[in-house]
Amino acid sequence: MITFTLALLLLIGGYFVYGRYVERLFGPDPARQTPAITQADGVDYIRLPNWKIFLIQFLNIAGLGPIFGAIMGAQFGTASYLWIVLGTIFAGAVHDYFSGMLSIRHGGESLPEIIGRYLGVRTKNVFCVFAMILMVLVGAVFVSGPAELLASMTPTSLDAVFWMSIIFLYYILATMLPVDKIIGRFYPLFAAALIFMALGILVMLYVKSPELPEMWEGFGTKYDANPIFPMMFISIACGAISGFHATQSPLMARCMDNEKHGRPIFYGAMVAEGIVALIWAAAATWFFQENGVVDQVTGKAFSGAIVATRISYGWLGTLGGVLALLGIVAAPITSGDTALRSARLIMADFLHFDQKKIRNRLIICAPLFAITIGILIYSLTDVDGFKVIWGYFAWCNQTMSVFTLWTITVYLTLKRKNFYVTLLPALLMTSVCSSYICMAPEGLALPIRWGYPIGGMCALIGLVWFVVWKRKLKF
Repeated sequence: MITFTLALLLLIGGYFVYGRYVERLFGPDPARQTPAITQADGVDYIRLPNWKIFLIQFLNIAGLGPIFGAIMGAQFGTASYLWIVLGTIFAGAVHDYFSGMLSIRHGGESLPEIIGRYLGVRTKNVFCVFAMILMVLVGAVFVSGPAELLASMTPTSLDAVFWMSIIFLYYILATMLPVDKIIGRFYPLFAAALIFMALGILVMLYVKSPELPEMWEGFGTKYDANPIFPMMFISIACGAISGFHATQSPLMARCMDNEKHGRPIFYGAMVAEGIVALIWAAAATWFFQENGVVDQVTGKAFSGAIVATRISYGWLGTLGGVLALLGIVAAPITSGDTALRSARLIMADFLHFDQKKIRNRLIICAPLFAITIGILIYSLTDVDGFKVIWGYFAWCNQTMSVFTLWTITVYLTLKRKNFYVTLLPALLMTSVCSSYICMAPEGLALPIRWGYPIGGMCALIGLVWFVVWKRKLKF
């Protein structure tokens, strides 16, 4: 428990120390009017209370990532603690903060528009397609899991297809309606339930005081096919750094009434997610030790949903079980609909298409919904369909963070500020994503001896590109 406790304290301290440094680096201006005031439209640009924005941002970026990702990452032992802590403080929270604050500074722009400002129009066009693919993948993968769980809890006549249809109808409403109608009213409640569940597990960790692995005992996995690098950095995404977050930050950037709230909302929500991930990583480690399964945690008998439910019921009783189910069902659904909402806004910004009229929103959403339905049908008809979709989603998610980190690095360089805060994470994630797609089964399935050098070479190319570009600058 010593390593876990130190990791928890470091996360909390990171918000107050490094988070404050990052805030000063950006330099929020409390007197500057935000897009929620200057561009209020009653649909997407709507002022909301800061506590609501924090909870909505937390829920939007969380989904099932800090639970299922942490559970899958338990096989990596204390290495998962390191990645959650260091990734959250020095990469994920910085990534989320700057993506949100840059959106505020540029009139609530979506991520592709921001990337276009700093990396060029060609990169913007490529990224826009990339982002749209990720958004529909998120919408699809976060339908299947909750639908299957609901089907297992209801009569056989209400199968997974039925629940998928219900969830998708909800997606349509949440994507089309103004942000304060559904998201602003109900998401803070779901976020509070997710936090309450995590705090309950945290208390029980200290009450039960299980024997968790310590840093000085070593860490790693016995499976050569699943090495710590890069697999852990892809498995534990939302609890450390996730490119998907940068698509969600602009949603809340359009609802903030003052730039000074950026650190608690963007940096703070990411730290809160890191804490949730750390708690679940520790609880899952205990669970697999108790059940005699230490190194293999992805088997069907011990899926993320089963592990989370068993721990919650066993440690928190009926109330905990109910909250677990609420989180497992509601969290992915809420991330799925905000992903499609973000896709609508990205496309609307790209086409410069006003979204005040519901007819205009429908024109944008119709093809998005059709593509998402097609992916869902594929996941149902192909035996390995969902597994393949999830693999590509995980890689696309982290690759998106690479684009965002390089964008922020260029921004900081142009502002003559400390660009190393994002350059180093950008190089790391460039290497992670390129190595993963080379080595993963859904990628090129190359051996480690090829995957590692290719990943390192991609990071080196990125560094050389940056140095050459920087030397050409004329301040």
